[in-house]
Amino acid sequence: QVQLVESGGGLVQPGGSLRLSCAASGISTIIFSIRTMGWYRQAPGKERELVARITTGGNTNYGDSVKGRFTISRDNVKKAVYLQMNSLKPEDTAVYYCGFADTYWGQGTQVTVSS
Repeated sequence: QVQLVESGGGLVQPGGSLRLSCAASGISTIIFSIRTMGWYRQAPGKERELVARITTGGNTNYGDSVKGRFTISRDNVKKAVYLQMNSLKPEDTAVYYCGFADTYWGQGTQVTVSS
């Protein structure tokens, strides 16, 4: 069974940065490496939305609201995916979820951007 554990969330002031990490277990490095990984977020009262995705080949795509500020990366050896978030805004406040092949999800990590 695939398990995903996110970490790195917290409270940050507007304009600040955070780096989220997601560690996968229950799958081999080969299987991890050939699947797309993604970060999604859900704010109170809103639908879950795409933040960023990264394919097996390293191709990335981002939600319009985070382009130029967030960067997704992956380490297939460590079976991990990361989200570097810069220039954070209050509207980035949400629970951030890591997704494996758009099938398995972590429990989420809270990101709060507030002064």
